[in-house]
Amino acid sequence: MSVLTSLPPAFPVDKVEAIVDSLYGLNGSFAPLDSERDQNFRLTEANGQSWVVKIANQAEDVQALDFQAALLRHVAELDPALPLPHLKPTLNGEILGRCTSAEGTPHFVRVVGWLPGKPFAKGHKSTALFASFGETLGRLTKALQGFGHPGAARDFDWDVAQAGKSRARLAYIDEPEQRDIVEYFLDRFDAHVAPRLKRCRAQVIHGDANDYNVLVDSATGEQIAGIIDYGDAIHSPLINELAVAAAYAIMDRDAPIDDAGTMAAAFHRANPLQAEEIDLLFDLIAARLVISVTMSASRKDRSKDNAYLSISEAPAWNLLKRLRAMDPIIATGLLRQACGFEAVAGAKAVIAWLQDNRRSFAPVLDQAPATMRKGLVPFGDKTHQIAIASAARRPLEAEKLWAEIMAKDGIDLGVGPWGEDRPVYTADAFASTLSTGQRRSLHLGLDLFLDAGANVRTPLPGKVVDIYVSDLPLDYGHAILLEHTPAPGITFCSLWGHLSAESAKAVKIGDEMKAGAVVGQMGPNTENGGWQPHVHLQLIAYRPEKAADVIGAGEPGYAKVWAELFPSPAAFADLPAETFTKAGRAADDLLKVRKEKLVRNLSISYKTPMKIVRGEGVHLIDDRGRAYLDCYNNVAQLGHANPEIVEVLARQAALLNTNTRYLHDNIIAYAEKLTATLPKNLTVAGFVCSGSEANDLALRLARNYTQAQGTVALDWAYHGHLSSLIEISPYKYKRKGGKGRPATTGEAMLPDAYRAPADWPKAEIAARYAASVTTAIDQLAQAGHKPAAFIAESLPSSAGQIVLPQGYLKAAYAAARKAGAVIIADEVQIGFGRVGSHMWAFDSHDAVPDIVTMGKPIGNGHPMAAMVTTREIADAFFNGMEYFNTFGGNPVSCAVGLKVLEILERDRLLANATRLGQSLIARMSKLMDRHDRIGDVRGQGLMLGIELVEDRMTKVPATDYAGRIVEKCRQLGVLLGTDGPHDNVIKMRPGMIFTDTNADFLMQVLETAFAEVA
Repeated sequence: MSVLTSLPPAFPVDKVEAIVDSLYGLNGSFAPLDSERDQNFRLTEANGQSWVVKIANQAEDVQALDFQAALLRHVAELDPALPLPHLKPTLNGEILGRCTSAEGTPHFVRVVGWLPGKPFAKGHKSTALFASFGETLGRLTKALQGFGHPGAARDFDWDVAQAGKSRARLAYIDEPEQRDIVEYFLDRFDAHVAPRLKRCRAQVIHGDANDYNVLVDSATGEQIAGIIDYGDAIHSPLINELAVAAAYAIMDRDAPIDDAGTMAAAFHRANPLQAEEIDLLFDLIAARLVISVTMSASRKDRSKDNAYLSISEAPAWNLLKRLRAMDPIIATGLLRQACGFEAVAGAKAVIAWLQDNRRSFAPVLDQAPATMRKGLVPFGDKTHQIAIASAARRPLEAEKLWAEIMAKDGIDLGVGPWGEDRPVYTADAFASTLSTGQRRSLHLGLDLFLDAGANVRTPLPGKVVDIYVSDLPLDYGHAILLEHTPAPGITFCSLWGHLSAESAKAVKIGDEMKAGAVVGQMGPNTENGGWQPHVHLQLIAYRPEKAADVIGAGEPGYAKVWAELFPSPAAFADLPAETFTKAGRAADDLLKVRKEKLVRNLSISYKTPMKIVRGEGVHLIDDRGRAYLDCYNNVAQLGHANPEIVEVLARQAALLNTNTRYLHDNIIAYAEKLTATLPKNLTVAGFVCSGSEANDLALRLARNYTQAQGTVALDWAYHGHLSSLIEISPYKYKRKGGKGRPATTGEAMLPDAYRAPADWPKAEIAARYAASVTTAIDQLAQAGHKPAAFIAESLPSSAGQIVLPQGYLKAAYAAARKAGAVIIADEVQIGFGRVGSHMWAFDSHDAVPDIVTMGKPIGNGHPMAAMVTTREIADAFFNGMEYFNTFGGNPVSCAVGLKVLEILERDRLLANATRLGQSLIARMSKLMDRHDRIGDVRGQGLMLGIELVEDRMTKVPATDYAGRIVEKCRQLGVLLGTDGPHDNVIKMRPGMIFTDTNADFLMQVLETAFAEVA
């Protein structure tokens, strides 16, 4: 006979009084207490002290009772502050007394101390009380670690580890819906829980901390005052202790999983749980309820008169029904997060991988969303007519309203943000299953709005794992679920909702898709659940069983768990953060204050000034989240905000940044590395902060070495903004605000092969241009000056991307040297491999200067520059006057410079510049064949130019046309500039990390611009 099938004792009260008096010498008033299998009384003595008298079931084993006594003694020794009852020995000093019923049946008797307080079931259940409950259980289980007793090992139907036995009691459940619920949880227990539970930590646990076995202090109602009744103590998985307690504690609660999470978190603080244990908690709570309701059903006749058995039956069924409506993964995510774990294993790794690799993804649309003009569709504004129409299921009206906004604001792509709280989710299906009274209004995907029929593409390879079709209003309509495993240990899914019916027909489960493959098309409102056309793109950090299980909206109060279960797809879709949030002042305000607070000479690009807030790779991103392909800025040639550069800069800045009056490894290492890239005669470096400073220092060295003042420069050259450099920059002194050529400057002809005099034989162009250097030296002589230096860019940039004729530079250098001049190669704009074939452009002409200046790309955006010269010239400069530059050559700058050189070499970026440059020139030449106003296409590596003319015969500069082309390209998403003496040369200097995809987009934009601009 089992204690679960044997009826409880039924001693008359007067008989109990006599038994207790004889065994314990206690007397007073006796009040009966509810019990499933024992007969219990509260004994109150005349002095007010109370005891619990427990007459054990006749089937109770003495070993079990001894086990309970030993348990209480063990806990009292390890954590005496725990509110547990203590056993009173008999008058003979025994823990167990004995008595006999009128029928002659023997029973054991125990008297334990009465713990004050009221049952948890009858108290006000606050968050603090749930936390106290969890902490108390954590302490209790921690105290029981290592405790063992033969009585702990038993076969016991109330043990949650044995919940599978409840299947034998299914026949007692008459209601089909209830039976289905129980079967669902039993199936989950057998398939998913039982095998994993065997691998969990096990120990002795209380086993029945239900809401009537737990007492709450009467004074505050915020603390647990006692845990009583150890009759169900058993050796079982540790997590079952929490599961049993939570199963009863969270009954009839508005947000039961929240309360379970509060208990779990407090338990975890007192006795840390393992993630694998928390993963089972939701199902174990349900399993305990299944045991309870099936046990009650199997004892219907007895439970009618047994308050203990019947009191929790209705709440248990109610809670089971609520748990059945929940997604176990979501509920478990809440429990995991409550204990400090990620919502699902691997979620953070997925999020980090997406962020780290987002630059490599294929576009999610036919055009990369980052490069499109975007606007937020106002689903989150309950007062907006689009939100009102959508909530009322009037998609055509919403679609029309949005089309008007797009036309007015110049928007190409509508965006519905992840994490947006929306009033449009009005269907009954959006009622919360987790928290009574709440609604699922928080958008868990990313919406992209285009016309019906627009393609959507997977950024990564994926496999079709489910196809979902629904005609429910405001549902997904037609959806496709893909699984992605882009790297070892990284697996997640993407859901593509609101597609066309044809999209669902065009694929089948098991299909493999390559990156960039079309997933489907955006569906019309008649096929997409009743919405204006868009795709709902949602990421899932786990593998759902089917697409229908993926909720597209969640409760706002659970945003933290949604962020891990359903990460933002912004990186997956390559949408800049600025698409969703704006910071700082409006562009118009900035422009106004700029005019007031900054020198007016600062120029600003484009007719409509752009507010650029961030750079990333080859893109600049404006304050509306549009990424522009930057083909103009030749400074960040390794990419804007290059993470390696940023890291080394921050690391060194955190250690030391000071001047060159102290010894430091970085400046020496950088000088060695930099000079190793130059001809053997160029061995001595000087470090400054800008290209202008580098050229000024070069002039000082040249003038000191030659003791002359004259300088020969090329016409339309630009060498910097310092006074000394304005004087040798025709690009400045010949334009508005300039004072004309100084007597100390001689102008050599700009060696522009395209605009060479028509009567010059092609073979003589280089020599004839070089001869003008001698003419310029004569010009100086006539003014009474000797030439100190001949300075020239090795590929004049500001003069119009001029590729020097082969033979010119060598001849020009020779002519200048013959006159005693020092040769300065200005590589500030063109150096560091931009020409592709060589690190330095002068090397491509087999010419060797005496001084090289460099800047701009030297630090990839960090303000640094350098000058390198020969030992002889450097020694001459050592004349007693100190040369000092506060910031030039500082440890941070040199660390950055070293990293730039490392990346250039490691990533073979010179070869990339050569290959892409040749390809682009070939493609631009074909463009020239179709557009007569393109007079010349020229360049070397990734230093490119297109010269525009009104007529190819007259070569009249098409200045206005060039400006309109550049402006059109900006509108289309590519940043270019114009330069040259007449601002008619489209100037292109894309980053060295430019890719084929970038080149394709550049050419696509150029094709469109030349086709559309008159």
